Amino acid sequence: MTMAISDLSRTSGWTTDDLDQLPEDGVRRELLDGVLLVSPSPTDIHQIIAARLMVALEESCPDHLQVTQAVEIRMSSTRAFIPDVLVATDEAARRGGRYYTPSEVVLAVEVVSPSSVSMDRITKPALYAQAGIRHYWRIEIKNGIEVHAGVLDQDAGLYRPVGVFDARINVSEPWAIDIPIKKLTPRHML
Repeated sequence: MTMAISDLSRTSGWTTDDLDQLPEDGVRRELLDGVLLVSPSPTDIHQIIAARLMVALEESCPDHLQVTQAVEIRMSSTRAFIPDVLVATDEAARRGGRYYTPSEVVLAVEVVSPSSVSMDRITKPALYAQAGIRHYWRIEIKNGIEVHAGVLDQDAGLYRPVGVFDARINVSEPWAIDIPIKKLTPRHML
């Protein structure tokens, strides 16, 4: 059974069960502590970068992992986010579900849009870290492309910077990754 958003009672907040009742209409819906967040359609630049990153990661991704994009991470019954690109365990991917748990996610990547600055720079990294997701990348696209890579410091509960990359992404974790930024850049930005 599918419901319209207006049919759902929100007196106690939204849940992931409520999300499951909504139509699969391509609308990006996330939950932040029971608050429903609906994002505008991404720009072409945003989508090109996310797609190209996904393909570039897939080229070197080890067999025990799988690269995908825009799959929900369910952190609790009232908290669910959809990263632009993510890497999950192959076991989780084989399950074929509509979402992953944080323990199944190895890397979450967000491409910052004008409407998502605070979420992608502050809120999501804090909550991804709290959930135990080991790696977080944030892609800024103001003056060219810059990838901010972080690894989880479990004791501090936050991401420690691995590097800021504007020419090549070169990291040793979650596997050896070496991607020229030019490979991610939309043609009209070159």
